[in-house]
Amino acid sequence: MTRDSRAAARASLRDRWSPDSIPDQSGRLAVVTGANSGIGYVTARELVRRGAHVVLACRNRERGQDAVERLRAEVPDARVELRLLDLADLKSVRGFAEGWSHDRLDLLVNNAGIAMVPFSRTADGFESQFGVNHLGTFALTGLLMPHLLAAPDPRVVTVSSEGQRFARFDMANLNAEHRYRAVFAYVQSKRANLYFAMELQRRADAAGLRLRSMAVAPGLTRSHVLTGGANSTRGRAYGILTRLLLRLAFRPTPEGAKTSLYASTVPDLPGGSYVVPDGPFQLRGEPALRSREHAIQDLVTARQLWVLSEQLTSVRYLPAEPPV
Repeated sequence: MTRDSRAAARASLRDRWSPDSIPDQSGRLAVVTGANSGIGYVTARELVRRGAHVVLACRNRERGQDAVERLRAEVPDARVELRLLDLADLKSVRGFAEGWSHDRLDLLVNNAGIAMVPFSRTADGFESQFGVNHLGTFALTGLLMPHLLAAPDPRVVTVSSEGQRFARFDMANLNAEHRYRAVFAYVQSKRANLYFAMELQRRADAAGLRLRSMAVAPGLTRSHVLTGGANSTRGRAYGILTRLLLRLAFRPTPEGAKTSLYASTVPDLPGGSYVVPDGPFQLRGEPALRSREHAIQDLVTARQLWVLSEQLTSVRYLPAEPPV
């Protein structure tokens, strides 16, 4: 594809797609993790608005119930339910999957995550950003796989970050074995999300499964990820400065949700797609497909991470290994 044709394709995409372009989602059953606020809430709302039945998978019951009530106020005929899920605790992840009571799952949006938090460990002893952002997501997807494969056109969308491009992925320090730097651990966990999404597609293809796995980057987006959770303990000065930065440099949450919604709903989007904002440095802009990412081409590291993730979570996927 020439430079002119790529530019034309991007312009066409901007002209023809917005959340209003989402086709009818009636009959579709979706899970959105971290759906009580931010990008997750907007993603759930727009899916519900177009007829999907959406399960809000949230860590906190009170905040989750508040999100359900807000959603029903915005979309009176919403088909929505709340189920508790804490990605920082593999027991909770297993409980969520074991308690699944529907006959299938059409769409899983792996949205929940934490960002640049002070050092801590999950309930299972993992560095929190690696444990929540990657291992919790890996385990949840694997445990829900039988329900996904019971759907006629299953899809998994995993939210990575434009920051993954700056990660120096260190297999020997994924779990803060040697040292911890919050920003480094965050972008590394987001690189792991992209490795996971691409490797999941390769394994699905190798097994002849109809599953489609996509990854997205939202761009600079206002959300509670930098101010909520563990970041809320950083003090008053941090909170004031971060909120000011979010207001001045980050775009509104509905803009950041566009890539998740695009990956979740565009009918002919191929598995293995990476959807990012098309602006400079993937920080803002309209949804576009990007294939020139190191993590997409790096099959060796992706497979090593997959094997390690199975060992750490005790969650096994099939097939065990795609052909070379």
